[in-house]
Amino acid sequence: MSTEDRPPAPRSLAEALRARGDAALGALLRSRPDLITPVPTDLTQLATRAGTRASVVRALERLDRFALQTAEALAVAADPATYGELLGLMAGDDADPVVVAALPHAVDLLREQALVWGGDDRLRLVRTARELLAPSPQHPSPTGLGPTVQEATAGMSPGRIQEIVTAAGLASTHDSVSAVTALAGLFTDRARMAALLADAPADSVEVLERLVWGPPYGQVTPDPAPRLRWLLDRGLLLPTAPGTVVLPREVALHLRRGLAHRAPEPVPPVVEAAAVHRPQVVDSAAAGQAYTTLATVEELLKDWDEGGPAVLRAGGLSVRDLKRTAVALDVPEPAAAFWVELAYAAGLIASDGEADERYAATPAYDEWLEQPPAERWSRLVTAWLAATRTAGLVGGRDAKDRTLSALGPGLDRSAAPEVRHRVLALLAGLPEGAAPAAGSVLARLRWERPLRGDRREDDLRGRLAEWALSEAELLGVTGRGALSAQGRALLGAPAAPATPGPEAEPSGPGDKLPVHHHHRTAPLAPLSATEQAVASAAAARLLAPLLPEPLDHVLLQADLTAVAPGPLRRPLADMLGVLADVESKGGATVYRFTPGSVRRALDAGQAASDLHAFLAAHSRTPVPQPLAYLIDDVARRHGHLRVGAASAYVRCDDDAVLSEILADKRAAGLGLRRLAPTVLAAQADPAGLLEGLRAMGFAPAAESAEGDVLITRALAHRTPPRTAPEPVPDGPPVPDDTLLAAALRAIRAGDLASTAPRKPGAAPAVNGELPRTGAAETLATMQAAVLTGEALWIGYVNAEGAASQRVIAPVRVEGGFVTAYDHTADEVRTYPLHRITGVAELADDAG
Repeated sequence: MSTEDRPPAPRSLAEALRARGDAALGALLRSRPDLITPVPTDLTQLATRAGTRASVVRALERLDRFALQTAEALAVAADPATYGELLGLMAGDDADPVVVAALPHAVDLLREQALVWGGDDRLRLVRTARELLAPSPQHPSPTGLGPTVQEATAGMSPGRIQEIVTAAGLASTHDSVSAVTALAGLFTDRARMAALLADAPADSVEVLERLVWGPPYGQVTPDPAPRLRWLLDRGLLLPTAPGTVVLPREVALHLRRGLAHRAPEPVPPVVEAAAVHRPQVVDSAAAGQAYTTLATVEELLKDWDEGGPAVLRAGGLSVRDLKRTAVALDVPEPAAAFWVELAYAAGLIASDGEADERYAATPAYDEWLEQPPAERWSRLVTAWLAATRTAGLVGGRDAKDRTLSALGPGLDRSAAPEVRHRVLALLAGLPEGAAPAAGSVLARLRWERPLRGDRREDDLRGRLAEWALSEAELLGVTGRGALSAQGRALLGAPAAPATPGPEAEPSGPGDKLPVHHHHRTAPLAPLSATEQAVASAAAARLLAPLLPEPLDHVLLQADLTAVAPGPLRRPLADMLGVLADVESKGGATVYRFTPGSVRRALDAGQAASDLHAFLAAHSRTPVPQPLAYLIDDVARRHGHLRVGAASAYVRCDDDAVLSEILADKRAAGLGLRRLAPTVLAAQADPAGLLEGLRAMGFAPAAESAEGDVLITRALAHRTPPRTAPEPVPDGPPVPDDTLLAAALRAIRAGDLASTAPRKPGAAPAVNGELPRTGAAETLATMQAAVLTGEALWIGYVNAEGAASQRVIAPVRVEGGFVTAYDHTADEVRTYPLHRITGVAELADDAG
């Protein structure tokens, strides 16, 4: 392309954006969605917003390490800098070929993000980014470089500058500006600097070596040692404040052989495989853990069926209730917190909202129970993927030094879903069956999002990744540390790379199985809600055949136990859970029948004959005689005593039984007295009386005011309908295609209106100001444009008061309205004349 044909270099970021096509602008708005919240009126406003501090900080924090290093190098380069100068800072004098190959992509990424603009001959870092990344005493640069010679000598006396120039072997000049320029020229000349340092004392060179990689500042006494005096005399160290000296940037770059960073990192760390298993082993292990997930959540909710723990005044579970839940689930407290938070995120538990507020299952839990096991699992893991609530924080302290409790406030971390997804995506990039080394995963994540800002948040990101790995294993998304087939489907990931070989393990604790991936491979993007629903259904289909088939039978034994050799079908499991107590769990569940458990079934409305029939129908072994006797014995005594409200009373047809109760010392606390031969009155309430008599070995039944036995049904307590907690977004959402297309049209339209050339004499648009003309002039100009077919530039205020600029071609003016073809909207519209603020004619060559 000849010089005449080459487009002019952009003079601002707005001009650089104006030269982009819709695809490039769309990529910018997708990667920085805060730029279209709200939609800018034109490209000038978009460029202004892209340069604001909050937006630039957010964009910098989402760069990978090498792109960030490139931006940091531009911040210490001249403004503007050429690509060659940037390459020298990144690759050094030795021109590292890996850096040379990776740098074009990093520069393109910075341009795409609107952090850098201009051609390769004039690269400019946006002003806000330069201010954030450039070295200063208050905010040292990550490069470890100090100020330039010009910056360090600002304010130094002209006489002192001339002394330094002379001592450095340069000719004296007539002014300080040329003297500083000559000194900077010396420091950037490799040959002359080498000659100067060749004469330096060894201990002076040692001082430079200590400062060269930063921090570049050092302390000196009023009477510096000879080794420091030699450096100060020649400007190799420059004073910045009393007692403080700095190594000039040009000197440091010479000593570093041109490198802005000690260790440029153009390639991300390799995610290493610590072990490789057969895919079938991984999927089976994951499926087993998925079954355990369902059993654990069901057990948790069953424990809270009749009302769970109380809600703390500040919200959440008390430490005591969390411990009690951990004991009930037979898991450590951190795991109990995870299961509780998982059920909450899936909308299965919530507070009941009563005056005595407690946690309980929601109606959604009953619907969840009716789904097939694989679908129940996919609902849980989908909720986990998207949840911002972070169970790993439970037990820690918040910013006000308050303890963070399970189900309480302060557990949301907006970065959690992104970290979980990225961790699983890295696992998806490994060969099938490969389990990664956790350290290599964390190193990769640190490269993709370098540590910046608050150190506690940096540490949190690493902990989020560790929790994601352990929680994925708990849920059965991974098996033996490797991503399962159902986990891969959950991400919408393609088929795994080929496995390097059969089942293999590292030969020693330090051995790794490296798995190399090109660092520019496009990562798996998070799915939309619709795509995630499809992926979750696919994961459920893959998991379903791997889960054990529910059984419809148990094995009754003579010691009043029943053995369930596998998972039981829902009606059988529910009924057996009422009729017996779980004694042990594992591959087989052991239930024990006790007088209390049988009474519980009778309280739930079952008759003795119903229980005999149930056991006979579902046992592969004959019903043992001791169990039959137990049921008949409890049933014979069940309801023999009746308890009602008197405050409470006990009635029984057998007055001898009531006499026995009155004579029992354990009944003293119930406040009993005989009202009639078959009736006792009590000071205790009915519930307390029932419990007291049961503790004495009796089997009373509650009755209603009509004298009917009250049936206590299972699963009675539910919260009102509740929605699952909404994740806390990490900034504005990424715009979908429809919103993006509409935003691009609006920005282009506003830009066309604000930049369209006016005829001489028309008022120019300044900072988006609307044209202003009187009503009569506006009407006359519109009518003339209808006759000539010319386009006009107008200012328009809609019914909501929003102002905009438009380019229109009037077609008809009547009744106080103008009908025109709106070039900015690409359609015919009608505008009330009283809402048009003014009008101006466009130049004949206006597009």
